[in-house]
Amino acid sequence: MPSRQLPFDLAPGEALSRDDLVVTPANARAAALIENWPSWPAPVVILAGPAGSGKSHLAAIWREEADAAEIACDGIEAAAIEQAGLRPILIDNVDSGPIDENGLFHLINAARAGGQPMLLTARRFPGAWGVKLPDLLSRLKAAATVEIDEPDDMLLAGVITKLFADRQVDVEPHVVQFLVRRIERSLSSAIRVVDAIDRAALERKTRITRPLAAEVVTALEAGENPAEN
Repeated sequence: MPSRQLPFDLAPGEALSRDDLVVTPANARAAALIENWPSWPAPVVILAGPAGSGKSHLAAIWREEADAAEIACDGIEAAAIEQAGLRPILIDNVDSGPIDENGLFHLINAARAGGQPMLLTARRFPGAWGVKLPDLLSRLKAAATVEIDEPDDMLLAGVITKLFADRQVDVEPHVVQFLVRRIERSLSSAIRVVDAIDRAALERKTRITRPLAAEVVTALEAGENPAEN
C-alpha cells in the first residue's frame, strides 16, 4: 500500500483581493462597477447574481477600497443608521434571510442624506425579496442594479488554476478542463473541490492527475471523504 502523509491544515483562506479576481464576460460588468467607484450611476447599487458567482469577492474588494462598514440587514440598529451618513456601507447577501425593512429604509435615507454610497449584494433582484414596505421598495427600485452571471468556462478555469497556484501546485490544463466540465458551476464549488484534491494528493504523496481528480469529485458527489478512499 502506498505511504500516506497527513496534510497540515494550512490551506489558504479564500483569496478576496483585487489581484485574485479573474475577470471574464460573465462578471465584466460587475467588475467594472467596482473598479469605477466612486463614479457610480446611483448612490445605492445592488449587485445581483446566483450563489457562487463571486458577488462576495467583488463586495470585499469594494469594502477595502471604499473603507466601507459592513452590516447585517436583519436587525439594523440606530448606531448603524448614524454610521451610514458618515461612511460607505456594504450589506452582503441581503436576501439570504429576514430583512429589517424599516431599518433598511432609514439606512438608505441616511446614506443618501450624507452623500455616502451603499452596495448591496443579493441572489435576486429587489422585486423578489418579498419587501412589504412601499417606501423601501421605492428606494430599492431607484437603485442601480448590475447583474453578474453564473461563471462561464473561462472564469471557472481561471479560478481553478489560480486556486491551485495559490497552493503552489502546478496542474496540467487537461485536468483543469475536466474539472470545469464536471463540477457544479460555482466558485464556492471550485474552492471545495480544489481543497479536496490537494489534500488527497498530499496524503498519497502523488501529483494531481485526471484519475485522481475524477476519484475525488466522485467521492464528493457521493458525500464521501476522498481521503478515506
